[in-house]
Amino acid sequence: MGGDMRRIGIIGAGRCDETIYDLAYSVGQMVAERGAILYCGGLGGVMEASAKGAVSRGGVTVGILPGAKASDANDYIKIPVVTGMGHARNVILVRSCEALIAISGSHGTLSEIALALKMWKPVVGLYTWKNILDVHYVKTAEEAVEKAFSLIP
Repeated sequence: MGGDMRRIGIIGAGRCDETIYDLAYSVGQMVAERGAILYCGGLGGVMEASAKGAVSRGGVTVGILPGAKASDANDYIKIPVVTGMGHARNVILVRSCEALIAISGSHGTLSEIALALKMWKPVVGLYTWKNILDVHYVKTAEEAVEKAFSLIP
C-alpha cells in the first residue's frame, strides 16, 4: 500500500478558528479523493480537521503522536504511531511524507517547515508563516492540494 499511494503531510495549528478548521477539512477531503495517505501530528486543530476531512472521503490517516498513548490521537486517526518523543516526532512526520501542506500554525509548524526544507521535501503554505524561501504559497485549499501533488517527483 505505502509504495503505491502518495503520502501527504498536513501540518498546522493545534488549535484554530472555524475558518482554518474548515480549510483544513477541505484539504483533507481533497487529499483522500486523490487516493493519498494523509499524515499529521494526530492531535487537534488543523490535524483533526484534515484527518476528519480525509476520513469523510474514505481516506487513510496516520497520526505521528508526540505522547506515549494511542488514545491521545483524535477520533479520525486510523493509524496512530505512538512515539513518546514530544516535538522530536516532527522529524518522523516530515521524513514519512512526500510533500507537506502547512496550514496556519505556530512555532511547532515553523519547526516542521524548516525540517521539511532541510530534508528537501516540498512545502506548500496556506495562511501560515510568510516569506520563507522555498515555501510555495497559495491562497485556497484546491491550490494547496494541486501544488503539493505537482511537486512530488
